[in-house]
Amino acid sequence: MSYQALYRVWRPQRFDELVGQQIVTQTLKNAIITHQISHAYLFAGPRGTGKTSAAKIFAKAVNCHHSEDGEPCNKCEICKAITNGQLNDVIEIDAASNNGVEEIRDIRDKAKYAPTQADYKVYIIDEVHMLSTGAFNALLKTLEEPPANVIFILATTEPHKIPLTIISRVQRFDFRRISAQDAFDRMKYILDQKKVDYEEKALWVIANAAEGGMRDALSILDQVLSFSDNQVKLDDALLVTGSVTKQLLKKYFLEVAQQQSAAALDTMQKILGEGKDGQRFIEDLIAFIRDVLLYQESPKLIVVASTGLKDEDFQELSKAVDATTLYQMIDELNDIQEEMRFTTHPDVYLEVLTVKLCQIRAPKQVSATSSAPQAPVAQGQAAQSNLAANQVIQQLQQEVQQLQQTVKNLAANPWAQNSAKPSKPRVQQRNVQVNLNQVYPVLGAATRKDLVNIQNLWGDMLNHLTVPQRSLLHVSKPVAASGSGVIVAFDYAFLFKEATTDENLTTAMEQALQSLMGTEHRVVFVPKNKWPQIRQTYIKEHGLDKRPARQKATVKPTSASAVPQAQPRQAESTALPNPTSAAAKTVTAPPQPTPAPSSAAPLPEEPPLPDEPPALEDDAAPQEGDDAGSQTTDPVAAAKQLFGDDIVKIEDN
Repeated sequence: MSYQALYRVWRPQRFDELVGQQIVTQTLKNAIITHQISHAYLFAGPRGTGKTSAAKIFAKAVNCHHSEDGEPCNKCEICKAITNGQLNDVIEIDAASNNGVEEIRDIRDKAKYAPTQADYKVYIIDEVHMLSTGAFNALLKTLEEPPANVIFILATTEPHKIPLTIISRVQRFDFRRISAQDAFDRMKYILDQKKVDYEEKALWVIANAAEGGMRDALSILDQVLSFSDNQVKLDDALLVTGSVTKQLLKKYFLEVAQQQSAAALDTMQKILGEGKDGQRFIEDLIAFIRDVLLYQESPKLIVVASTGLKDEDFQELSKAVDATTLYQMIDELNDIQEEMRFTTHPDVYLEVLTVKLCQIRAPKQVSATSSAPQAPVAQGQAAQSNLAANQVIQQLQQEVQQLQQTVKNLAANPWAQNSAKPSKPRVQQRNVQVNLNQVYPVLGAATRKDLVNIQNLWGDMLNHLTVPQRSLLHVSKPVAASGSGVIVAFDYAFLFKEATTDENLTTAMEQALQSLMGTEHRVVFVPKNKWPQIRQTYIKEHGLDKRPARQKATVKPTSASAVPQAQPRQAESTALPNPTSAAAKTVTAPPQPTPAPSSAAPLPEEPPLPDEPPALEDDAAPQEGDDAGSQTTDPVAAAKQLFGDDIVKIEDN
């Protein structure tokens, strides 16, 4: 016969051979003895804990005619046929590959027929959580009221995926993980039966690496036997499992506890250089620290022989660190273990972990060193502290007396308290400053056309910004624009200050305007309440408020009849092609109150200066008796004469 794996050869054939499941086996045996057999069972638990083996043993026990104390005899024809998988009345189904409705319907149809050889027809459905929703629904009625000679045994590793309607129709048994001690005893029994030499430390390494699964432990043991030629040695077990020796773990732990980061990193490189797995190293280190922590609480909580160390080693490790540091180490290990699941460079995480572990106790050591002075020094410091405390108390008493005297004075003279209220310092508002060096160049070249273009594209520009930037500009608007700049006014001063200090906002706005208009525009921010003052300051600094208004000679005719009448006066300035220069010369000429000579008869029909349009007048209208040359010049009208209508309309905004 060909070679079979250890977990197949040594599969339990009796309830008492099941490892670590005493509660489950005792319950099933009592049910068989008292003939209280249910029609459906659910075996749930981790992998390799004996669920399928328990189902087959139960199938033999209920059909065996020579059972004793609920155990099958394993000698009759039915027991041998079930053990060899040759009995047609015991059907084992893999739900992972037979998870459809048709397979369940086939089971439902065949369950109505009586068993051929055994007393009960037993259906063992492994990995039942893989069934589809339709398959579960098809199984409900049969599972609730099966024929009298049919037993269903459902096995799963994920019971939370099974519908509650299924769980409520079965008896549930939870299989627990197998302890390292039980796995060690089982492997030791098997090796003794096989008469194979072994080291107990190697068996402990395998038992800890199995993580509660007996099948995993036997598989690792089978691999170690193949590697070491039917011998079980500690070095071979460490190589096969990828675990780290206890001595290396002890050395690494002590180096970390003593903050020897360089030596700990060297030990880490040695561990990785031997081909050890990073995840396995962290798991071994967590188990190692856990043993140290339990030994600190009570040495009886752990089996020292199962750890591969001695009592002297644990005493040394317990004195190296305190419990609080061990808690922090375990937290760091858990965090790194979670992050290493998604990385392709575990060595980097392990190196960072080593440095972190070395730095955990750094502040505590400093505090411990400084808090342990010698006795004379401690007495001197205590005396100094008492003297300083007395001085502080005296100073506080004096301040309390002064405050009491002040309260008495205020109570005696309440008018002094009222008069002192205006002298309280008021809360200073934010110092909002405007960079006029950036504002004035934009005003100097600003036009109404550029402002209209900016206003039309303002919504599109906001769409290029982020949500916080758009919310900041929600209470702002452009008030002036030129071909290379734009002035934005904010309704609130604190928002203006926030925008001024946000370089990302300015850059984003300039980039958005460049992408929309094709040219670069410099963005300047001003507060709305200071915008009129900025305009007036600009006019005064450029001397626009000191120039008189343009004389009647520069006013354009308003009707077609006035065109031929203005020809003689226009002829006087034909040598001045620039209207601005002509206006300047006309302004310097004194006003002529007397009518023109008879040779210029059409001129008197021109409207007088007081009848100029209201747009050229100041806020206060001139009196009737005032001379035209003594009228106060409107700054807006002066700006209109010098720069045209564009600047005037922008100023009106």
